[in-house]
Amino acid sequence: MRNSLQQTVTAASLFIAGMAMMPNYAGAQEAVETRLGELEFTQNYGYPTEETAEKLFDEMDFQRASQSYIWALPIVQLAKWQDAHEQVFGVDNGQIVLYDDFVDKLGILTSNSTTVYLLGMVDLTESGPYVLVEPEGATGGMILDFWQRLLTDTGVIGPFEGKGGKYLLLPPGAEEPENVDDYHVVRSTTNNVFFAWRLLGTDPDENKYIKETANSYPLSQKDSPPAVKIVKPDGKKWDQVHPRGLAYWELLSNVLNTEVIDDRDRFFMAMLKPLGIEMGSPFEPDERQKKILTEGAYVGEAMAKANTFHKRFDGVRYTEGSKWHFILLAELDQRMPTYDQLDERASYLYEAVTVSKAMQGKTEGLGQAYIGAYQDEDGDWLTGEETYRLHVPPNPPAKRFWSVTVYDTDTRTMINNELQRPDRSSRSEDLIINEDGSIDIYFGPNAPEGKEKNWIPTIEGENWFAYFRFYGPEKAYIERTWELPDIEKFAAAD
Repeated sequence: MRNSLQQTVTAASLFIAGMAMMPNYAGAQEAVETRLGELEFTQNYGYPTEETAEKLFDEMDFQRASQSYIWALPIVQLAKWQDAHEQVFGVDNGQIVLYDDFVDKLGILTSNSTTVYLLGMVDLTESGPYVLVEPEGATGGMILDFWQRLLTDTGVIGPFEGKGGKYLLLPPGAEEPENVDDYHVVRSTTNNVFFAWRLLGTDPDENKYIKETANSYPLSQKDSPPAVKIVKPDGKKWDQVHPRGLAYWELLSNVLNTEVIDDRDRFFMAMLKPLGIEMGSPFEPDERQKKILTEGAYVGEAMAKANTFHKRFDGVRYTEGSKWHFILLAELDQRMPTYDQLDERASYLYEAVTVSKAMQGKTEGLGQAYIGAYQDEDGDWLTGEETYRLHVPPNPPAKRFWSVTVYDTDTRTMINNELQRPDRSSRSEDLIINEDGSIDIYFGPNAPEGKEKNWIPTIEGENWFAYFRFYGPEKAYIERTWELPDIEKFAAAD
């Protein structure tokens, strides 16, 4: 009885305290103080005045723009890349592009400079059902819809297990054609599709064979497939970084007008409509809309940065107390039992691109795993002025190889330093190895004396972050029994 009375008193106290914090709407109130300033109404908290309604609509549209920025990150990212393929490289719809050196890959969000990429994007409304030819060999990759949801892995974890085969991509709602038993059929949930392979092997002849025999073409050409024609960027300046300001919304409007809309996204489409973004309509915002969209994009990106670099999700850290964070925290279909992963998706797809089962690092000896660091062991942000050391203990649990790569925090692309060397890895030649098999990697504007081969140059005045990759993660990684120390500040006298 006494406990019940205490609970009643406590509940009543909380209610009274809460009421004291709320605006007083009773009586003949004609104005309310809020975070937006004073809101004015007609008598007895009645109708909003014209000035107040205008202020509220501006704020409503600004908030919706900021949140829509976060929602749109995955599709804008791929649309920007698709645009680069077409406008910068002159690639035909669905044609494969080969990225095999630092300059080629410099425009890709958090790419690995160690592995070769073969990838492309196809608009199925233009091509109809589409064929991807996967050569036999050590590759890994994925086929994604344009919201970056996994349709299937490719390569050694894919349906052909590295033995080679053909995929048939079908647009949303399409019927399966006849006589396609020899294909692995992939039904896309968007009209545009992304596909990729990364070359994982070290055999030059195998890699040459893969690059010369991977192919893509419309199903209508299956009886007489075209010759392989793969394009290289050839040093052209490009990037797939999300554009800023009004350009973000222009790109979003363009790609949405080529797409189908999921039920889960219809409310976002409703929020964009008063801002001049509507399917079937050109993007022609008025001055008010331009101002709100521009500010919404900048605040939305600031929110995305906080969501990425100050992750507030459970299970973020590789080991307890570590500054190394897991990167890919979203499910491959971005779904949980009671919600879709808006923030988890955005946290990853602001700083990186593409997902696959292989990238989750859960299959021993296959695929790859990623952890990232943005702060040193003292909790200070990594910066180009300081010199740092990462001590890599013996026997990193990576069957194929490991690498550590440095990225520019603003662009999230590989750091473009004086040596065009953003990484060091177990594939790097002439690394200095300690007597116990451990390796020390150094980061800074200048190499510590005698450590040049283990050094990644950083740029003064710019923040950076690092990814540590395990290719073919082994049991010690999966069970977290192998620990990677935090990046530490380093002085030459140490």
